[in-house]
Amino acid sequence: MSLKTFRGGIHPPEHKEPTRDLPIEHVPDPSSVVIHLTQAIGAQNQPLVKVGDRVLKGQKIGDVQACPAAAVHASITGIVKKIEPAPQSNLKDGMAVFIEADGTDETAYMLPLDAFSCSREDAIKRLRDAGIVGMGGASFPTDVKLAPPAEKPVDTIIANGAECEPYLTIDYRTMMESPGDVVEGLAIAAHILGASRAVVAIESNKADAVPVIEQQFAGHSHGISMEAVLVATKYPEGGEKMLIKAVTGREIPSHGLPADIGVVVQNTGTLKAIKEAFTDGKPLVERGFTVSGGACTTPKNLYAPIGTVIASLIPDVIQVSEDLRKVIFGGPMMGIAVPTLQIPVAKGTSGVLFFTAAESKQYEERQCIRCGRCADACPAQLMPMLMNASIAINDLDHADALGLIDCFECGACTYICPARIPLTQRFKLGKDLLRNQRAKEARHGK
Repeated sequence: MSLKTFRGGIHPPEHKEPTRDLPIEHVPDPSSVVIHLTQAIGAQNQPLVKVGDRVLKGQKIGDVQACPAAAVHASITGIVKKIEPAPQSNLKDGMAVFIEADGTDETAYMLPLDAFSCSREDAIKRLRDAGIVGMGGASFPTDVKLAPPAEKPVDTIIANGAECEPYLTIDYRTMMESPGDVVEGLAIAAHILGASRAVVAIESNKADAVPVIEQQFAGHSHGISMEAVLVATKYPEGGEKMLIKAVTGREIPSHGLPADIGVVVQNTGTLKAIKEAFTDGKPLVERGFTVSGGACTTPKNLYAPIGTVIASLIPDVIQVSEDLRKVIFGGPMMGIAVPTLQIPVAKGTSGVLFFTAAESKQYEERQCIRCGRCADACPAQLMPMLMNASIAINDLDHADALGLIDCFECGACTYICPARIPLTQRFKLGKDLLRNQRAKEARHGK
């Protein structure tokens, strides 16, 4: 049977064996947490609490009226000790609320809400109040994603169970351990969108999850047409554009969004959080993530309160070897190497990887030989070598014309390049320079 897929892509070593069959462990509430006020794409939140306040788990502690944005909540019950900048996994300090636990377990969850009988407006408000965001790493507010403009009706929603990043297995474990929650969340999202079709897309290396998910359709689909489909095991199969192309055959236009072609994609962890927000009234105060890598002697899948500082988990929960040389938040392809372990789990933290010296090997960059391997691998069907050449001579307009903004920084071109050119990093910089150039032109009326 031929598997659904897309053109391009690469096949890096999967490295999923260390955690694939390990059940998710629940981390006990820590003695303190550091919760950044803004953890989603959009407007900056403002604190709703002050130093000295006692807050309850689930209580909203940061929000803003602007849209898009996502509220943040206390993940433990305790006292606000300080509100000040703290390190984040994006390498920028961000304003955070420091909470010290008081040893109690009181909560401030919302009342349950029936997503299938309440109004669409109330359902969207529940997502906003719960602070739900995309948990695959993008951290885009889910209430915005599930409320596309009226002129862009959505007929298909895809549950992203591809999890194509090497090492990461938290989405797979979520499907295996909480399939009913995933399917219920998918049904709720489809109902809010008015989508007539719901698909759970699973990579072929996780084929055993298909019957587990399908068994839940009868009791949790709420009359919505659902199916599970296998897609090829290839990176970046889980990218929105790639997954939509593989499952539906539709292509998102340049500078476009999935809703432009009637599709929405949601991560499996996000769907579980959606279910909990309605049936349990639970805001997004905890999340699952994988810890792995050659320098991690205790690879695991963990479920921890948001704001849990990684350093506080060592050595009681996580043990690392003396050969630790690099720590990455996220996966090795699109994640970010961080300079400190004093960084907390955030809504978008899908993994924390601990790499040895061998895994962190640096290569000397050589001259591009125009072999075209980067173009063959590019899932967005761009010409990375030409974009890189344009950026090198500061011709950002030409790089833009070649599709620079359509690059979603998957890292496939960098991985495959025989000259070891850091193409993805160049494109990140090039996009920043292009945005600055466009802003300057707008200010001067050009």
